[in-house]
Amino acid sequence: MIAIYPRVSTEEQVKSGFSIDYQIREGKKKAGTDEVKIYPDEGYSGEYLERPGMSQLRKDVKDGLITKIICLDPDRLARKLMLQLIITEEFEKRGVELIFINGEYAKTPEGQLFYSMRGAISEFEKAKITERMTSGRKEKADQGKVIKNSFLYGYDYDKENSRYLINEDEARVVRLIFNLFTKPNDIVEGINGIANYLTESNIPTKRGAKVWHKQVVRQILLNETYTGRFAQNKWNTEGMLGNKHKLPEDKVKMKLRPVSEWIYVECPRIITDIEYDYAQKLLGEARRRFAKEGLNQYLLSGLVRCGTCENTMTGRKSKNWGKTVFQYTDIKNTSGAKNKGCGTTVFCGVLDEIVWSQVHNWLNQPEEMAAASVEESQENYWEMNKSRIERELIKTKAARKKLIKLFSTDMGMGEEEIREELRELADREESLNKQLSELDLELSTIKKLESGKNMLAETLKYYLKLNPEELTFENKQALIRMLIKEVRYTREDINIVTF
Repeated sequence: MIAIYPRVSTEEQVKSGFSIDYQIREGKKKAGTDEVKIYPDEGYSGEYLERPGMSQLRKDVKDGLITKIICLDPDRLARKLMLQLIITEEFEKRGVELIFINGEYAKTPEGQLFYSMRGAISEFEKAKITERMTSGRKEKADQGKVIKNSFLYGYDYDKENSRYLINEDEARVVRLIFNLFTKPNDIVEGINGIANYLTESNIPTKRGAKVWHKQVVRQILLNETYTGRFAQNKWNTEGMLGNKHKLPEDKVKMKLRPVSEWIYVECPRIITDIEYDYAQKLLGEARRRFAKEGLNQYLLSGLVRCGTCENTMTGRKSKNWGKTVFQYTDIKNTSGAKNKGCGTTVFCGVLDEIVWSQVHNWLNQPEEMAAASVEESQENYWEMNKSRIERELIKTKAARKKLIKLFSTDMGMGEEEIREELRELADREESLNKQLSELDLELSTIKKLESGKNMLAETLKYYLKLNPEELTFENKQALIRMLIKEVRYTREDINIVTF
């Protein structure tokens, strides 16, 4: 059977006018018959091999159904020389004759050279098109223009002038979200509470949906654009174009570029820098600060970490000489726990008293708290976190090398099992690299003195409303969580990390 392979991508159809119908018509002329099978790929880039029509053609060639293939010219098969050579070699091994409408392909040194040159030129042309598009977008961003409409909540896109304009109705909601998240209130608790409140208030999302999801609220809180700085060129999407035709494990993931490559453009401000910076500090602890209550209450729930093994320390009830006691422990009994802990425990009453005593002193001596918050604890905490992630990266890379060596020596472990573990380690490594990038970004924010002062002012305002003699468990817990990011405990030392 004779096959005709026609392909166009949007840019090529506009440029050359060689439509699918044209290629089919010319292919039938070349074949001298209408008895042909068509394998069209309309709207698919030749930069990737994974295309529906091409995949089916290769399968039918493999099954021996095709004896001759007619194509307009080599760059219809693929835009990259290497892919062209892979395809043609695959066809030739099955004894299939490959014919081009716009030129003869002979198995001679001259013909092979001509074919390779055409492929190289085609690949170069594709690369130039990509380069021109990328350069054009970058130049537009460098001129202070918004490249494309990202449909940011709080803004409308002015396409004619390539800029964002404030949408006043949505901007009021953005300010409300930041206020509810950063200031003590009796309306909502946490990101999920804000999402429920917006839904119950019948406020539509950007796309007009009636329901707000907590992830949408979180994205708004994380978005620096509301401070008047819109970051472009943040994400590297190279290679993602062909994802829809690839297997899940082969899909190219979007990668965050280094902060130094981001291009900032000015846009209307909706919130202050202080509000944004304070929200970023709280976001890291949002899950733990608003975690669901268990059967027993623990004053430092979600804040304690073992300074030896890095496990979080959770509250538990246990027996000590027949008496019920409450402890914080780093021991993890779940079957899937990667780190079982080093066995560090401390009585809740002892640690609670030490931490509350320090918080109480800070509230009565705010100058000491401000100095600790801004000058020392924050930087130490993030440097410690960065070192921990870097150690995890080293372990992950070492594990990957070990698996590859195991695969090459064939120690009896299944190939698919090794591939699965390698994919998991690759995902782990990518996640750790992303965390490092986020830490670098957060560190520059955390060092700002003004946001530290703002945090302390909000806490003091909340504290002064209360009667010190009648502080409830909830009052103390709220104050602790507003001031403290983490309590790192070892048998020799207690390090209280503030925001």
